[in-house]
Amino acid sequence: MKRPTIADIARRAGVSKVAVSYALNDRPGVSEAKRAAIKAIAREIGWRPNSAARALNGALARTVGLAVCRPARILGMEPFFMELISGIENELSARSYALMLQVVPDHDHEIETYRRWWGEGRIDGAILVDLHFDDRRVAELRTLGLPAVVIGHPSESGSLVPVWSDDAAAVRETVEYLVALGHRTIARVAGLPALVHTSLRDEAFIEVCAELRVTGHLVHTDYTGEEGARATRRLVSSAARPTAVVYDNDIMAVAGLSVAQEMGLDVPADLSIVAWDDSPLSQVVRPALTALSRDIPAYGAHAASRLLSLVSGGEVAGFEDEAARLTPRGSTAPPAAPPV
Repeated sequence: MKRPTIADIARRAGVSKVAVSYALNDRPGVSEAKRAAIKAIAREIGWRPNSAARALNGALARTVGLAVCRPARILGMEPFFMELISGIENELSARSYALMLQVVPDHDHEIETYRRWWGEGRIDGAILVDLHFDDRRVAELRTLGLPAVVIGHPSESGSLVPVWSDDAAAVRETVEYLVALGHRTIARVAGLPALVHTSLRDEAFIEVCAELRVTGHLVHTDYTGEEGARATRRLVSSAARPTAVVYDNDIMAVAGLSVAQEMGLDVPADLSIVAWDDSPLSQVVRPALTALSRDIPAYGAHAASRLLSLVSGGEVAGFEDEAARLTPRGSTAPPAAPPV
């Protein structure tokens, strides 16, 4: 089917294309009756403005860009990103904006993607995720003049607007809870070490374990279930087996639960498990997983609303969202006995 054009409207209305343009853009030059008739025909045949033509005229694209530097297969299994994107979409759609999403292999491709989108007038702003230390993307987006919001800690967001939560507080609450249950050897199966939020969580974990005089083990992974399972096997097979493990996402936590059951360990008597980012996945397994819960769609919506304020020319401050809160369930309990 051919896309409806201004020429189609002009033929139906019996007027020139110039008259149609005046009517659709609410410019003088046509009568109110003719303007109403032209708009009615446009609605009837399903005509919509051409975004490329609008961009050439300096009009807003009414689209926000999000390039994600993670393998597509991991992204599709990651509940956090799916919920984050749903929150971004809800906020954008309410304002008649669209989200342009692209998976990229590295930061060079990500920067080039934003340059192309911005240069071609495809987007009005961008949301930056997975913040790194000394992140080149921050400076590049600032140089481009592209309105952008960073989902990440303000210490590394430069002059871009940050949206973040206190990960250190959530780590502290979790370790204190496990120690109160009687655990003295606790492991953290973390995500990618280059990410700012991973490092901040690592620092908080090491600090609170030292303060409470408990042994803390730290293992880094790529967030996949395979890596989470592999890390769990190493931990529970070691001589100093931990009695509790905190995972950086629920995919790894569920994989860890499967490994514990595979190796004949009772959860939670032999091994307590905590998952970061509570999703339905954490609640449908047995036992249901104790989790660090937060409203992830709201997190995405906060970032999107601030970006749209930037696009409209407003002064926008950073926003600290609520820290994740511990939700105890059946996967945590006092350790039954010291590991053997």
